[in-house]
Amino acid sequence: MTTVRIDEQAETLIIAGTGPKPASGSLQGPRARVDAKMTGGGKTWKATFPLRTARWGGDELPLPSGTYELQVAGTDLDELDLEPEQLPTLRIALHGSEVQIAPPLAPIYESAEGQSILEGRYVAQTGGTENAVFFESFYGQSVGCNPCAIDRELAARAPSVTRYWSVTDLSVAVPTGAIAVVEGSPEWWRARAAARLLVVNDWLRRRFARKPGQRVLQTWHGTPLKRLALHRPGFDPRRMAAVVKESRRWDVLLAQNRYSERILKKAYAFFGKPIWVDGYPRNDLLSTEDGAATREALGIGPSERVLLYAPTWRDDRAEIVDFVDPQRLAEQTDSVVLVRGHSRTLRPGRDQSGARVIDVTGYPETARLLLIADALITDYSSVMFDYSVTGKPMFFLVPDLEHYRGELRGFYFDLAERAPGPLVTTQDELVAALADDTIPAAYAGRYAAWQKQFNTRDDGHAAERVVSRILDLGFVDA
Repeated sequence: MTTVRIDEQAETLIIAGTGPKPASGSLQGPRARVDAKMTGGGKTWKATFPLRTARWGGDELPLPSGTYELQVAGTDLDELDLEPEQLPTLRIALHGSEVQIAPPLAPIYESAEGQSILEGRYVAQTGGTENAVFFESFYGQSVGCNPCAIDRELAARAPSVTRYWSVTDLSVAVPTGAIAVVEGSPEWWRARAAARLLVVNDWLRRRFARKPGQRVLQTWHGTPLKRLALHRPGFDPRRMAAVVKESRRWDVLLAQNRYSERILKKAYAFFGKPIWVDGYPRNDLLSTEDGAATREALGIGPSERVLLYAPTWRDDRAEIVDFVDPQRLAEQTDSVVLVRGHSRTLRPGRDQSGARVIDVTGYPETARLLLIADALITDYSSVMFDYSVTGKPMFFLVPDLEHYRGELRGFYFDLAERAPGPLVTTQDELVAALADDTIPAAYAGRYAAWQKQFNTRDDGHAAERVVSRILDLGFVDA
């Protein structure tokens, strides 16, 4: 007979049975895996699965939300059943070998009725009165990008400001001294209303009710090659209305460069309000750090060659594109290959694996990966405008160029004419280009022109400029 229970104090899932001890057990999810500690033997055995894990050299945190597969070698788990059980850091349920991990929201608040009650309180709340900032990056799935860099600078210069971070669950690590608020929880709704300043890098979503004295700084998340918002192909009145409604919620928009300023203003109909062309705070560390700590956290030796594969998402598919066989690429180039999916592929995807392959889709700060990469392989992602700060080689793997440019999104300029690196269509072409020592010199002129247009404000001081504006304008008090 096999049984299941939760040890709430130890935050573990325990499977127990009779007979010889199984050799192993695992709990495998899309972006995390834990192995069981196997004990006992003879008449009875026990498999203890931690519900916390440490990633990227950080602290142990609760498992990310999602569906996990439970395995205990040689054991039939079909009869196991565990109704949802609430722990302080997560909620867990089990039916056979399928385990559901969810955020630690009380069941009363999970329903549409419960959220409606909380939203009603939020709308009625006075708000905008707390000397606090409400940060959110990529809908709470990570703590990174421009909001994270602004948080660091603000914490150093205005330590009295309370810093809330919107997170999907408690597997998302927040900066030291900040307060995590799980999306949809009473604390999340309260903090969202109370903070005098909201700093976000994507749409606000849900119903946003501005409070008197409250400001929204929209940092956005990249210089655009692909068409955005009102510029996307096809006429859709509902999309147009949604874009205008969203942009009216913003008080200030941050742009990496003058090119972005012009496009974002028109794509989001952001007229009559300030756009700060201050460079991207997330890129400051590309000029100020050396990447040694990131290499160590990822288990990469100081002399190993690192290739970063970072494609954008596709409107017609949920997961990362499969134009690269990362293990084969690692073998062909004698490199460590980092695979970085777009934020939109974080939840639906599953980590890729292989010898000298590290899936870093869940890594919080893309800039730290750019810092350690000896070369970038991308396609149409805005990461190209960030990586060029480093001056290191870029390669564009674009087998679907005509489809993407002509049908899915469209471009603001001809990538083939201006790219600061070669465009290739197959992995073999990519490997040949990576081995070609003449590439950097051949593209030096284009690279210099690219940096002049897109990176003049990425000088390591963008966060300083942005936080100075925040404090000078009294969005919060130091």
